[in-house]
Amino acid sequence: MNTILQTALDLTELSRAMQIAREAVLGGTDWIEAGTPLIKSEGMNAVRELAKEFPNHKIIADLKTSDTGGLEVEMAAKAGADVVCILASADDAVILDALRGAALYGVELMADMMNVADVAGRAKQLADMGVHIINAHVGIDQQMEGKNPLDILSEISGLGVKVAAAGGLNAQTAAAAAAAGADIVIVGAGIVKAADVEAAARAVREAIDSPSAAKPKTKTMDDEIREILREVSAPHVTDALYRKGAMWGISARHVPKKMVGKAVTVQTFGGDWSKPVQAIDVCEEGDVLVINNSERCDIAPWGELATRSAINRGVAGIIIDGAVRDWDDIIELDIPVYAKAVQPNAGEPKGFGEINAEITCCGQTVRPGDWIIGDLSGVVVIPRERAYEVARRAHEIYKTEIRVREEIRRGGTLGSLQQLLRWEKK
Repeated sequence: MNTILQTALDLTELSRAMQIAREAVLGGTDWIEAGTPLIKSEGMNAVRELAKEFPNHKIIADLKTSDTGGLEVEMAAKAGADVVCILASADDAVILDALRGAALYGVELMADMMNVADVAGRAKQLADMGVHIINAHVGIDQQMEGKNPLDILSEISGLGVKVAAAGGLNAQTAAAAAAAGADIVIVGAGIVKAADVEAAARAVREAIDSPSAAKPKTKTMDDEIREILREVSAPHVTDALYRKGAMWGISARHVPKKMVGKAVTVQTFGGDWSKPVQAIDVCEEGDVLVINNSERCDIAPWGELATRSAINRGVAGIIIDGAVRDWDDIIELDIPVYAKAVQPNAGEPKGFGEINAEITCCGQTVRPGDWIIGDLSGVVVIPRERAYEVARRAHEIYKTEIRVREEIRRGGTLGSLQQLLRWEKK
């Protein structure tokens, strides 16, 4: 049997979900999932509408049931669902009641292994109870921290039940899941957030049908963070940080390209340019030099010659909480430079200050190794311990905007697409 492609409609607007489902079916989707956000937003009507529109496709109701198992299965089945999802972590009494309901109404029960500690042990218990499908699922917040459904897929195989895999899959990783034995591959954002949903679904369909599909390349965490941040924008990142991290007060900016890298920090005083210049030689290729001049804008600790030296070192960009000089020359160079002011006065190289200490720069705390992203919208600081998570969250925001942008191109408006009146606080 060919691997089943299930598309998860994890949206909050039914009208958008229906159109995306139509396009996904054209691309080869087999099963259509009314995702948890969609059901929470639209209720069982989402299941009813999908079942009415797609009578020849299985409809999955991702309820993530944790209580009242039989009742919730009944509700979903009567609305037209063929498969109902329950949390594997639910009490055995809930699972058994859901199974009784599934038997009565002729639907299948899919157990979601999200947040289960003993995956192999619980999977066997569920199979012994009679659960029809076990889903190796890694939730969105866990994905942001680097957890992968492929890591637990092997723990639920060989139990005599169908196995699904879900959690941040794209064409490449979906192929790896199919190769690892998944009977059902569940893809959400990789399809529904694409501008061309049909093409995205077809790419996944072709990948999981190909036994020779390429395996994902191995990258270091830093490489992956850098790659993601180069794709997203500073606004995406501050959105991922819940409107935090953005520097302010930057009035001079030369941005010939996007700036992404780890911070090398400098504390200096009164335009003393000794430590800023010394810090250039501390930088590794791709680092961002972040300088606090104690907010003084009447005297500059940085200029053209330092900028040229930074280019030679491979520095990704410079940010100065204070003034910069030689602006006429700097704006001819291929490196981003941000500052609070332009000022011709230079200080003296007295050697006051420190390199790679925690500093404040343009309203934000910056530590050595924190990640920095800068573009024409401004500069955002990402705490180093959350860099991978925040980059992944920013990428999800970026992907969401791709689809919304496409729907606007087709004639929609942002307010109508997001149904803003419905979500206003009452």
